[in-house]
Order: sequence, then structure tokens, then C-alpha cells
Amino acid sequence: MLNKGKLIVFSAPSGSGKTTLINMLRKDYPDFEFSISATTREPRGKEKNGVEYFFLSADEFNKKVNDGEFVEHKTVYGNMYGTLKQYVDDSIAEGRIVIFDVDVQGGLAIKEAYPDDVVMIFIYPPSMEILKNRLELRGTDSKETIEKRLNFAKIEMEKMKEYSYNIENDSLEAAYGELIKVLSAEKIINKI
Repeated sequence: MLNKGKLIVFSAPSGSGKTTLINMLRKDYPDFEFSISATTREPRGKEKNGVEYFFLSADEFNKKVNDGEFVEHKTVYGNMYGTLKQYVDDSIAEGRIVIFDVDVQGGLAIKEAYPDDVVMIFIYPPSMEILKNRLELRGTDSKETIEKRLNFAKIEMEKMKEYSYNIENDSLEAAYGELIKVLSAEKIINKI
């Protein structure tokens, strides 16, 4: 019998280093899968259906919403994105470890749907000032966008107590060490 799979949900304010930590984890544990979301946006470059995303028309997406086939979904910049229940169910049944990079709302929806199969990890910055500096150093956002991200970060950080683990990212190495301890404690990896 296969071991039951696990879902590792990561949420964090933009600029907290979540993506970098996920990339480090995926490099060290290449068997961990990154979740495949459904979207109504068009494929970019060499993206393939069922690899980077499940590409759906707006009608197909809305039918799945109406039929209750999503764990969570939302619209971002005019395109719809969501996590299909069947994909998650299959992943768990097949013993896969799947990483989710979602906002707090999506993370809490996954936790509600799969309370026994999920590890909830919230990555947060040492301070709002450091977060602001990180966002400014990226050089990708306008001042207005940075302000919006900072305001949204405050809202997200109010929800971090609903996550099983909160990891401060003051130093990538230290934060990654904490992440490995969490996954070891959860018996997802045998590292310590």
C-alpha cells in the first residue's frame, strides 16, 4: 500500500522570500511536486496543459466552480485561477508530496478541505520596514504597488496564527533550516 501523500501549503506577504525558500526545497527534494492550478489565461511560451497549468476556457472554469470542483479559486488580473479537488485527491491517494504557493485565503480553504493531509507554513519578514526595503530593491513595482503590497501584508500577517508553523525569514539560511526542521517534525523528510 502506498503511503498517503501530503500537502505543504506556503503563504507569505509578497517580498518575504517564500518563492526562494520553495525553490531551495525543490532543489534539495526534486520528488516534491509543485501544485498544478487551473487557469483561464492563455499558455505562455512552451507551457503545456497538465504540466504548468490546466488550461480551461472561462466557460469550463465557471462550470467547474458551479459544480464545486475547486478547493479554492479566485480571479487575478482578469484571469481565473484555482486548485482542482480531483488533482489534490489523486495526489494524496498516490502518495505524492505537493507544494502549494497560495495566498492566505487559498491556504485556509485547502486547510479546511484537507485538515489531516496538510502542513500549513507561513513565511514572514522580520519587520514591515525590511519588507518595504525588499520590495523596493526588487525594482519591479511602482510606489503605489509597493504600498498596496504592504497594506495587504498587514492583513495577511493577521492570519498567520491560523497556520501550523510561522517561520521568520531574516536570513535565508536560517529560515531554510527552520523549514527543514518543520518538515522533519512532520515526518515528510528524514533530515535531522
